[in-house]
Amino acid sequence: MYSMFGRRFLSLFGVFWLGLGGLSARAAHTQAQLLLDAEVARPGDTVLAGIHLRMDPHWHTYWQNPGESGMATAVEWQLPAGVAAGDIQWPVPEKYLESDLVTYVYTHEVVLLVPLRLAADLRTGPLELSAEVSWLECEVACVPGKARVRATLIVGAETKASKESARLKAWQGKLPQRGGGLSVRAWWDSVPVGNSRTLMLEWKPAAGVTEADFFPDASEEFEVQPATEKAESDPGILRLRKKVTKLRGDWPRHVSGLLVQEAGAARRADEVRLPIRDSESDARDGRAPSAGAGLGTPALWKMLLYAFLGGLILNVMPCVLPVIALKILGFVGQARDEPRRVRQLGLIYALGVLVSFLVLAGLVIGVKAAGHKAGWGMQFGNPQFLVLLTMLVTLVALNLFGLFEINPGGRVLGAAGALAAKGGPAGAFFNGVLATILATPCTAPFLGAALGFAFSQPAGLIIVMFLVVGLGLAAPYVVLSWHPAWLKFLPKPGAWMERFKVAMGFPMLATAVWLFSLIPLHYGRRALWLGLFLVVLALAAWVYGEFFQRGRTRRGLGLAVALVLLAGGFLYAVEGQLRWRAPVADASAENPGLPGGIEWQRWSPAALAAARAQGRPVLVDFTADWCLTCQANLRVAIDIPSVRARLKQINAVALLGDYTRLPDDITAELNRYGRAGVPLVLVYPRNPAEPPQVLPEALTPGIVLDALARAAL
Repeated sequence: MYSMFGRRFLSLFGVFWLGLGGLSARAAHTQAQLLLDAEVARPGDTVLAGIHLRMDPHWHTYWQNPGESGMATAVEWQLPAGVAAGDIQWPVPEKYLESDLVTYVYTHEVVLLVPLRLAADLRTGPLELSAEVSWLECEVACVPGKARVRATLIVGAETKASKESARLKAWQGKLPQRGGGLSVRAWWDSVPVGNSRTLMLEWKPAAGVTEADFFPDASEEFEVQPATEKAESDPGILRLRKKVTKLRGDWPRHVSGLLVQEAGAARRADEVRLPIRDSESDARDGRAPSAGAGLGTPALWKMLLYAFLGGLILNVMPCVLPVIALKILGFVGQARDEPRRVRQLGLIYALGVLVSFLVLAGLVIGVKAAGHKAGWGMQFGNPQFLVLLTMLVTLVALNLFGLFEINPGGRVLGAAGALAAKGGPAGAFFNGVLATILATPCTAPFLGAALGFAFSQPAGLIIVMFLVVGLGLAAPYVVLSWHPAWLKFLPKPGAWMERFKVAMGFPMLATAVWLFSLIPLHYGRRALWLGLFLVVLALAAWVYGEFFQRGRTRRGLGLAVALVLLAGGFLYAVEGQLRWRAPVADASAENPGLPGGIEWQRWSPAALAAARAQGRPVLVDFTADWCLTCQANLRVAIDIPSVRARLKQINAVALLGDYTRLPDDITAELNRYGRAGVPLVLVYPRNPAEPPQVLPEALTPGIVLDALARAAL
C-alpha cells in the first residue's frame, strides 16, 4: 500500500507526464469513445454526446472532485463553427477507500454526458466532431491516459436517433437529481481550530433510507474532507459530520455537492447547495449564514431600508422611464378629479406593483424549492418571456400612437396592450404591473445588497423583502395621489395631452426595440421572423382601429381581416419560422466588450485562479445583455480610455462573466458576494490572499480607477 504522499506524488507525476504529451491515443487500461444520441440532427437542435471510458478490472478514473488524490477527467473539444459544447454532466461516483486516502471514482465504465448545441444557420451535411480526453487511471499505481475521440454527425431536415441513444438515455438516469424535495440544514458545529472546523448536515430522509453520505464539490478556497461521520440524532433524522479545512480567504458561507442516500440496494443522489448557519439554533430558525470579511451579517432593519430605497430609486432608472411618463400623463388627467378618486387610483396602482412583486417572490421561492438557483431579472433569461414581452410592449406603443383604442367589449389581444394607456382602475393596475416587469432588468443602488440578502432567506422573509421593494417603487405615486394639492404644479389638462400621449409612444417603442435586440441571443437569425411579425401586428392593430373601431361600414370585415393577419402572422412567423418554443444557443464573440475596447477574457473560477496565481490584479465584470445598468456602467465607467490605460499600466487581467443566460456558476458567485443579480464588479488585488473589492452597482470612472490603484499596491 502506498502512503498518502506516495499516491499524491504519483498523481502529480501523471499530470506532469500528460503535459509532455507523451502518451498514445489509447492508455494501457482505459479505452475512450465518443457517442452521440443522434445520427442526423436539425439546425438548432441539441445533441447529447457521451465520453465513454471503459476501464480494465480493478482500475478506476475520477469524478470532477477526485478527493484526497487523483485527477478529474478533462475534455477539450475541437468542434466546427456553429457547434458549442456545454458543461460535463457527471454521473454519481463511488467512494473509494484505500489506506488512509478517500477518493471519488468510476470503476468498470462511465459515460460523461455533454450537450452539443447546433446553431440555427448550420448548413446540411456531415460534421466531424472530436475531442482530446485526458484522465488518470489507477489501480495501486496511477497512470495518465490521453485519447482523441471522434464521431460524425449529419445535419439534415429530420432528426434521427442513433443506435447509442438508449445507452446515453440510461446514463442520464445515473445523473444526480436536482432538488428532490429535500430540506437540508447545514451549520458549524465547532469553533475553528487553526484552519479546520466541523460542519454538520441534517435532514429528514425518505422511508427506508439507512445510510447516507455527502460528496462535496471541489473548491479552491476550502476543502470538505471526504471522510464522513454519522452523528447521533433524533429518530427519523439523518445527521452527518464533515471536517472542513480552509485553504484561503474566509470561512465559506455555502457548501455544495451530492447528498447520497441508500435504501437497501437502491441509491439516490441529489445536488444540493446549502447556506451554512452559525449554529444549530440558527439553522433550525432559518437565520442567515454569517458572511466573510467585509460581508458581515446585515441587520434586518438595514436590509429592509435598503429594499425600500432601492425600489424608490428604480423609478428613475431607464427601464421604468416609459411607464413614469404614462403616470405623469395620468396625474395631469386626474388633477381636477375629486380627491377620493385620485387616492383610489393611486392605491390601485400600488396594488398592481405589490401583486407583481408577490408573483416574483413566488417565482423565486418555487425556483429555490426545485433545487435551482434564482436571480434578480431571471425571467429575462427566458426566451419565451422575451418574445411575449416584446409583443406586449409593442402593443402598448401602438396604442399610445392611437392606432387602436381599448374596447370594453373586445376580446382581442390588443386589449392587453391598450390597458397601459387606459384611464381608470384597470389602467392604474396594469401600469403598476408593467412598471414592475420593466424594472427587473435594472439594479438600483441599495437594491442589489437587499435582494442578495433576501434570496438566501426563508420563504416568508423573501416575500417581505419583495413587498418592501414594491412599496418603494409605488411610494411616489401613492404620496402624490394622497396630496392632490401638489398636482397643481403640473400643467393644466388640455389638447396638449393627446400630443404628449403620442410622444410617449416613442420611448415605449424604444423599449420594444431594446427587447427585440435580446431575441437573437436565443434564436440567432431566426429572430428576424419576430421582427416581421411585429410589422404584421402593427398592421393588424391599424386595421382593427381604423376599420372596426372607427369604421362605419363593413366593420365585421375589418375585424375579420385584423384577426386573420394576427393569427396567420403568429402561426407562420412565430410558430413556424421563429420556432419560439425551441431556442438555440449562438456562439458569443471572443471579445464581448466594445469594439477596440478592453481585451476581455471569459470569467471562470479557473481563469480567475490562474490570473491571481500570477500575482496580477484582476477586474471582473458580471453583466448581462438585458441589464441596462450593466451596459451603462460598461460605457461610462469601465470600457473607457482612462481605465483601459490603467489596466495596461498595472498589467491587470479583465474577466467578463456573461449572465445573460443565467448560468448557475455565476449565480453562485453573485450569491457569494450578497447579490441577487447583476451588475457585480470586483477588483482583485495583486496579493492572492487578499479578498476583492466589491464596487457599487452604479459606477463612475473615479470609482473604478481608485479601485484599480489600490489593487496595484
